[in-house]
Amino acid sequence: MNNTYTQKYIAPAIIESVEPNSIGEELGFEPGDKLLRVNGIQPRDLIDYRLLIVEEVLKLEIIDLNGNIHHINIEKDPDEGLGLIFTEALFDGLMQCNNKCPFCFIDQQPGGKRKSLYLKDDDYRLSFLYGSYLTLTNLTNDDWERIEKQRLSPLFVSVHSTNPVLRKKLLRNSQSGSIMQQIKWLAERKLQIHAQVVVCPGLNDEENLEETLNDLARYGTGEWPAVISTAVVPVGLTRFRPDNDGLKAVNELCARKTINQVEVLQRKFKENLGSNFAWLSDEWYLIAGKELPEKISYENFPQQENGVGSIRAFLAEMNHATRVLPKKLIKPRECSWVVGKLVEKALQEACQRLNAIKGLTLHLHGLESPYWGQEKIVTGLLTGQDLITGLKNAELGELLLLPSVMLRHDQPIFLDDMHLEQVEDCLGVSICIVDGADEIVSAAIGDCAPTL
Repeated sequence: MNNTYTQKYIAPAIIESVEPNSIGEELGFEPGDKLLRVNGIQPRDLIDYRLLIVEEVLKLEIIDLNGNIHHINIEKDPDEGLGLIFTEALFDGLMQCNNKCPFCFIDQQPGGKRKSLYLKDDDYRLSFLYGSYLTLTNLTNDDWERIEKQRLSPLFVSVHSTNPVLRKKLLRNSQSGSIMQQIKWLAERKLQIHAQVVVCPGLNDEENLEETLNDLARYGTGEWPAVISTAVVPVGLTRFRPDNDGLKAVNELCARKTINQVEVLQRKFKENLGSNFAWLSDEWYLIAGKELPEKISYENFPQQENGVGSIRAFLAEMNHATRVLPKKLIKPRECSWVVGKLVEKALQEACQRLNAIKGLTLHLHGLESPYWGQEKIVTGLLTGQDLITGLKNAELGELLLLPSVMLRHDQPIFLDDMHLEQVEDCLGVSICIVDGADEIVSAAIGDCAPTL
């Protein structure tokens, strides 16, 4: 459907770890070994690898740590894996974005930070594997053929607008206007997507937003809808963006208007499709100062990872985690829980339930982000500098509970490249990393040891 194919270099797949009691462990695989071929075929990525190893008879070509090549023949059950974990999901490199969206968060960062912060992923394989969003603008004919042949569905697609002229303007890419033809192609092959619309006030909101959601909903019907769900997300702007980008931040009035507009459409979609189909991310309600919708309205939370219902789901987890609490602590305890300013109000009730325990004092600190230049910000975007600035004169107690979403997934580093240890030293308090409601409750009542 698009460009011609250019052969890419495929690197050997480097083994990061080997699962205990697996075939890989039995064969003696070690971290650092490299998988070169399976049955004579070199996998391009984790998808190829998973498809190749379903065969009962495998011929593996391995390069060990000393550079020696080994040929290993094995027999196994079709559904049995090898227990190999690789350092990367893509062995032939990341497909980079070819758009120049002015609202792209990656382009709204300061320079000089770690390289991974500036990678503009627009790779359909990561979309299939991990739910990252892509625009479909850089796919070659071979890529489309592979999507069809390997049934790589559902994909997560940033649509933004179904109007060809407006989408080209939003993405600043003259090749980006064929989104509806692409969705039609997917529908004809019974392939599916989850869609996303980032709303930029004055550009793709109001009547443009309604047109986009109605266009997408036309492909949300039948036993095999091509568009399974749509997330409506407010544009996020930082102080590092250019002054003349033509973008405006979402304010309370805009949030209320958009909520009213989408909720009307939801009722229509519910009647016609049997589903709300389009959901607003939590930020809309928090910016507007309105109550979040009830949990049932999110159906099966199809876009929770995109912030649609994530706060409502977390509140439900907190209700469950605090259903049985001690009446008092043997030893008095004072600690703090830090979150983004945007979600502070929504979490106050849960904090109050914990503070009802005699002997426990839990301070909830909702912080702004001077680093990004945002007053109301989600927790995951808070930086180390934001923590130091916002908490330097605050009552912290003996322990600071820090949600794991602030840190890089594989290292204790914030988005501003500040290390967790630096923040702990500056604040003079032990930090406990918490992931989920159960860990927050356990840490608050004293079941978590300091991280460092």
